[in-house]
Amino acid sequence: MLTLTEVTTNSPSFSAKPITDAEAAAMFRAALNLFQLWGVTDDDAATLLDAPRRTFARWKANRAPGPLGRDGKARLSNLMGIHKALRIIFHEPQRGYDWIKAPNIAFGGQSALQIMLGGELTDLMRVRHYLDAERGAW
Repeated sequence: MLTLTEVTTNSPSFSAKPITDAEAAAMFRAALNLFQLWGVTDDDAATLLDAPRRTFARWKANRAPGPLGRDGKARLSNLMGIHKALRIIFHEPQRGYDWIKAPNIAFGGQSALQIMLGGELTDLMRVRHYLDAERGAW
C-alpha cells in the first residue's frame, strides 16, 4: 500500500498555468467576432465580460482589453469553451450560433444567452458545463 507521501511525490502535476495577458487579448478578439456571430449587443457583451459599457466600448475600439484579472480571463475562457463545444455538437456553424438564443428546456425555457446574461461567472460556467456534458467531453 502506498503512503500519502509516495502518492503525492509520484503523482503527475495537474496545475494549470494562468492565462497570460497575450492569451487573454487573443481570446478577447475572438470573443468580439463571436459576439457578432451570436448577434449579441454591445450592452450584452459588456455584461458577459462584466465590464462597464464605456470600458467595453473602449476595449472594442482598440480590439484589446485593458488588464484583466482572473475573473475576466475565466469569462473569456468559458466563452471560448462554449464556442468550441457548439462547433463540436453542430456540424453547421450557423446552427450553433442560433442555438445561443433559442429557448432550451434544460434552462427552464430560457436561452443560453439569457442564462449567461445573469452576469455572474457561474452563469457562463453553467452553460459551458451543460454543453460539455452534451458533447460527452469527459
